[in-house]
Amino acid sequence: MVVGVDFGTLSARAVVVRASDGAELGTGVGEYVHGSIERALPSTRRPLPPDWALQDPADWRSALGTAVREAMRDAGVDPADVAGIGTDFTACTVLPVLRDGTPLCEIPELRDRPHAWPKLWKHHAAQPQADRINDLAHTRHEDWIGRYGGRISSEWQFAKALQLLEEDPDTYRRTERWIEAADWIIWQLCGKETRNTCTAGYKGIYQDGHYPSADYLKVLNPDFADFAQTRLAGVPLSALGSRAGSLTAEGARLTGLPEGIAVAIGNVDAHVTAPAAQAIAPGQMLAIMGTSTCHVMNGDLLADVPGICGVVDGGIIAGKYGYEAGQSAVGDIFAWWTGLGVPEDYLAEAAVRGQSLHEYLSSRVEGRPVGAHGLIALDWMGGNRSILVDHHLSGVIAGLTLASTPEDVYLALLEATAYGTRVIVEAFDAAGVPVTEFIVAGGLKRNRLLMQIYADVLRRPVSVAGSDQAPAVGSALHAAVAAGLHADVTAAAAAMGQCEHAAYVPDPARADAYDELFAEYRTLHDYFSGRPEWAGNDVLHRLRARRNGATTA
Repeated sequence: MVVGVDFGTLSARAVVVRASDGAELGTGVGEYVHGSIERALPSTRRPLPPDWALQDPADWRSALGTAVREAMRDAGVDPADVAGIGTDFTACTVLPVLRDGTPLCEIPELRDRPHAWPKLWKHHAAQPQADRINDLAHTRHEDWIGRYGGRISSEWQFAKALQLLEEDPDTYRRTERWIEAADWIIWQLCGKETRNTCTAGYKGIYQDGHYPSADYLKVLNPDFADFAQTRLAGVPLSALGSRAGSLTAEGARLTGLPEGIAVAIGNVDAHVTAPAAQAIAPGQMLAIMGTSTCHVMNGDLLADVPGICGVVDGGIIAGKYGYEAGQSAVGDIFAWWTGLGVPEDYLAEAAVRGQSLHEYLSSRVEGRPVGAHGLIALDWMGGNRSILVDHHLSGVIAGLTLASTPEDVYLALLEATAYGTRVIVEAFDAAGVPVTEFIVAGGLKRNRLLMQIYADVLRRPVSVAGSDQAPAVGSALHAAVAAGLHADVTAAAAAMGQCEHAAYVPDPARADAYDELFAEYRTLHDYFSGRPEWAGNDVLHRLRARRNGATTA
């Protein structure tokens, strides 16, 4: 048996899995006490600036222990029968630490400094730094920029680190290592620093054996020249599925698992899910749909796909080029609306029916003619990760009237995320990296209405991962490889992965109607992008700048 732990945005989920066939024997959840820290720093209660999102590493440790112990109790198995543990994390969730792995926010004199805390993946306040990174890369014709669709995201390591340097140079100087949470949590389990090829390639601009040059970084900021050399490099990158080390005595006390078992190298929640959903063949695009959506796919050939998050050799499995794209907010958008725009009588009726608010709103719109609400929305409430790679963009809802209802807007938001995914799929197809199958994992796969909308909008069948805990199962699968129970990730995927193919198929008539609405979406997409080549208007950037200025004042 093996244990997998999926560190999400608000909680850690653990699963105990039988390595021979992928059977899930027990599950457990550990909630983060502070969740996503977006409004005020816990240590001071002082408000954070706009677009900030932090986390507390103490929450990760606590949630890990709670989730694993609960999963083991649920499984009713002897800990001595566990051969290994694997983990995955949201990315790019990154933190400054000392050389021994101590987070800077746990140093008393630094605890009141926001930049000493881990920056969650959806920390988007480094957009100005990301813009400079991109502009300079194109000016200098840096080879690596094409591997990232032409634009580095504000969510990633270099933009966040440059923001740290320029806004809090004292804390930057105290930063001895800059590390993904995916690698830091492994440090807590096996007692040594490791780095994985996935986060280094997608989030750390590691391509063709090296990071961006010191000459390039020096132009961004003279004090940034040695960033990659001193704070990222120095530890060999390990392939996914390899063994990071053995569980230490401290790791055993934390998790309740036996000391000495295999600890798999760290991984990203999206990428680790692909083998669990048996989505590793070239052309199989996996969308891991939760608070955000990450789209990953393997390919045999290396190609530059405009606007994607990156392509990395071995980024998902060895021997294939792993492609990544994504949407910064999906489930977050739906949760935002249900928390904001739904009247009390809807809540009461949902309670009477024994439905969640999402189920109730879905029931009010299911079966309606496509377009009956008269709305088109842009799914940019959390910015745009692909294909515009701009987190200073914001959401738009067009067509509102006095007759618009909460469920009308809810449906338009569901559709908007499907349109955003179609933009991504079409970008891959146009670049010569065709999508042959669309597979969904994550919590939102349970929303039948949403899945049917995706099938209709994409005009293709939607397959779904067999497990409701696919990321955690993916981590367990990698643990099985690290423990020597399977020869490699491909073999483990065949034995332990599950997928229901073509679970939802498009309705031709509704797909035709969605083709027309998607054309309208694309018109709004291009106009509000602000891109001159699309005759775009920069109004969303101007509004964001005005908001930020007023909030700061």
